Amino acid sequence: MPAEPAIISNDIVLLGLISATLGVIFWLASGPTPFWRKFFAWVPALLLCYFVPALYNTVGLIDGENSSLYNPVASRVMLPAALVLLTLSVDLKGILKLGPRLLFVFCAGTIGVVLGAIVSFQVMEWVHPPAVAGDTWKGMAALSGSWIGGGANMVAIREVYGVDATLFGQFAVVDVAFASLWMATLLFLANRAAQIDARSGADTRALDEMKERIAAYEAANARMPTLTDLMIIVGLAFGTVGLAHAVATPLAAWFGANVAAAPQFSLDSPFVWVVVMSTAAGLGLSFTRVRRMESVGASRMGTVFLYFLIACIGMQMDFMKLASRPELLAIGGIWMAVHVLVIWGAARMVKAPLFYFGVGSMGNIGAAASAPVIAAAFHPSLAPVGVLLGTVGYATGTVIAYGLGQVLRLMAGQ
Repeated sequence: MPAEPAIISNDIVLLGLISATLGVIFWLASGPTPFWRKFFAWVPALLLCYFVPALYNTVGLIDGENSSLYNPVASRVMLPAALVLLTLSVDLKGILKLGPRLLFVFCAGTIGVVLGAIVSFQVMEWVHPPAVAGDTWKGMAALSGSWIGGGANMVAIREVYGVDATLFGQFAVVDVAFASLWMATLLFLANRAAQIDARSGADTRALDEMKERIAAYEAANARMPTLTDLMIIVGLAFGTVGLAHAVATPLAAWFGANVAAAPQFSLDSPFVWVVVMSTAAGLGLSFTRVRRMESVGASRMGTVFLYFLIACIGMQMDFMKLASRPELLAIGGIWMAVHVLVIWGAARMVKAPLFYFGVGSMGNIGAAASAPVIAAAFHPSLAPVGVLLGTVGYATGTVIAYGLGQVLRLMAGQ
């Protein structure tokens, strides 16, 4: 039986709905009444920006999966624009001072994804063998590509192993369901990072020093933006995004045609190049006088774009699909639990702050599309850290997922 069409199918109307929703959420978060002040003391506005659009999609008010708002508007335009604006004021030396603990936690997250696939496959083989029968291992290999790298890596693994379209779609639902729920959890935890770090005894000195330097810089240079300032910010953001897209498509095509290993490292994906070039452009501008645009709100404009991206990610979520194939959801649940336990153990081992745990995990699970969102939830200036880790995930995701696929194939007896 075909699904009922969404009540709102016009993307312009949907744009208005999402924008109005974000406006209402932030107005309520400002605390117009005692009730809302108490409510938002426990529920971060960022979380509602994700869940309210997801509720719209679940009840059939909108059709987020088939809307153009996420792709290309939010993911292909607003995300790279946000990266430009958030990185042009970046304190690169400060990021480097965060030290090797961050990379250690991130690598532990990758190991957690690999172990999670193996453990979940074995547990389900013991508990419910039909769940991992046949070509299920191929779908798991594709999903590992997404959870180590991103969507481009997942598609690459699908092509490598010839994953059936139906099976691929089923694991895509698992991907969206658990990655989205985990992202929502991290957004909730980010609002309580200070309390959690204090209880765990985490060493936050490098992170605190970086935040203090940024706050001091903003306080010393902040001024009211003029119309010229705002137009320059918009011109820098979207001009850079346009240039990145113009170069990314032929560059990805060239790598795909001339470099044999390009699919393994997602170098044949235009989106990967857009993310890389937008980030590189922002970092390059941070060494020039353009960095002064931060004093008139460049990062705040970038944060607006990120919040819109969060809402567009949320509107693709359908809560009802979580129960459409329970055995695959069980695989995803065990898999994600192992990943979380491994990266949590690694973070505890080196007394890493919650930020390292969150961005290290989402650098794997969500890659460059979601890691900056989680990083910015801790502090807008930390978004570039998420981008850098997400880019590493893109570079390694296909190779590691291919190797994991071979292990799962042997476990399946094929």
